[in-house]
Amino acid sequence: MFVGGAWWRASGAIHTVVSPATEQPIAATRHPSIADTLAAVEAADNARDVWAAAPVSERVAACARWLDAVDARAADLDVLWAVEAGMPVRHGRALYRFAAVPAWQSALAGAEEILADQRRSSELGAVLLRRESVGVVVAILPYNGPVVTVASKVIPALLAGCPVVIKAAPESQLTMTIVAECARLAGFPPGVVSVVCGGVDVGQTLTRDPRVDMVSLTGGHVAAQDVLAATRERYARVQLELGGKSPAIILDDAPLDTAMRSLIPGATNAAGQVCALLSRILVSRRRHDEVIERLRVGFERLRIGDPLDPATHIGPLVNAAAVRRTEGVVAQALADGAELITGGTRPEGLDVGHYYRPTLFTGIPEDAQLIRREVFGPATAVQVYDDVADAVRLANATEFGLSGAVFTANTDNGIEIATRIRAGSVAVNAFGPTMSAPFGGVKASGWGREAGPEGILGFTELKQILIGQTPNGTA
Repeated sequence: MFVGGAWWRASGAIHTVVSPATEQPIAATRHPSIADTLAAVEAADNARDVWAAAPVSERVAACARWLDAVDARAADLDVLWAVEAGMPVRHGRALYRFAAVPAWQSALAGAEEILADQRRSSELGAVLLRRESVGVVVAILPYNGPVVTVASKVIPALLAGCPVVIKAAPESQLTMTIVAECARLAGFPPGVVSVVCGGVDVGQTLTRDPRVDMVSLTGGHVAAQDVLAATRERYARVQLELGGKSPAIILDDAPLDTAMRSLIPGATNAAGQVCALLSRILVSRRRHDEVIERLRVGFERLRIGDPLDPATHIGPLVNAAAVRRTEGVVAQALADGAELITGGTRPEGLDVGHYYRPTLFTGIPEDAQLIRREVFGPATAVQVYDDVADAVRLANATEFGLSGAVFTANTDNGIEIATRIRAGSVAVNAFGPTMSAPFGGVKASGWGREAGPEGILGFTELKQILIGQTPNGTA
């Protein structure tokens, strides 16, 4: 554990880290006990006044030193993430370069301006508006992007003046050890950053602690419901970034060569373990067969295998349970009458490891599980629309609203359609979102925004200071 600015030995149960590629144990760690977990909250609580009072420039400098230290270990982070979570090193490099670093840098660049006091006038006198720290934050990170969520979630909270207890997933234990060591090298005051990895009991201990003022979760519905139940009686702030069932609308004028460069990775990255994945592809009847063939060829060209091999596109799923979940969804899709285009099985020659082929379906009823449920595995559905209005209807016919995409030769038309899709982010002729701008969902995909300079504001309280007349008549 990294708590109070130092390393100390956790006293909870032993956790064996197992490679999803080889199914062999690669490390033994120890999770924090309840007492250990409470110590992390205590350290953050003790640091709240010191960190909130620090000048914004000082907070920016510390977070910049953390980024420098992480950047120096980026290659090691890619390797450890591949080993313990099965994410290919090429995916790790791309996510770090195009998501983590931009999110981190954009927050640093905008912090001082967005947190600056504002002065306004009113009928009662001058008004000073000040952004103050919301207090102690618990940041719950997923296994499928721990460094990115440090950049989009933890850094904005720290810049806002909040001490943060990071609760990381067991599947990112080794990765977060390096991230925590980099935080130590950055020289934050003791307790400003703590890192604990553990299971549900650790998370529940953190979210139920009355000293925790805000919980920021990236996760699923079960975890979100538990956080809401844990925080409601004390009215603690909650920020939720949950799942998605994101649509990609291909208009009839879309150049398919360009579209496929975004759609293939956008539908298959990380073996489908991405919340913003384009898991539903909407195409007109006229172009259905052409799009299906392009997707089939693209899916089958993806190289599946060792996540440490730089040539690998698709690594294993994180564990056996994820494979079983994907198999269950595929079996249900077939039972619902869907047509299997490619995939739907484990790959030949990879008998060891939690591998599953990128899978493509068409002809799926609108009420089928594959259309309604987030798989978090490599299963993509193609849906047919009659016209643009029908495409928008299908895009919005889900409880989720995290992301989406529109592909077209007419950018203005694509933007107009994007405004009609109920999602927190929609890309036009691209696979997004960008993490240098605010990101989050609507509907069952959560609430609140993280990343970008504006993401800092979610970790602040806005205070009004009304300035009346002094005895000598000055404001």
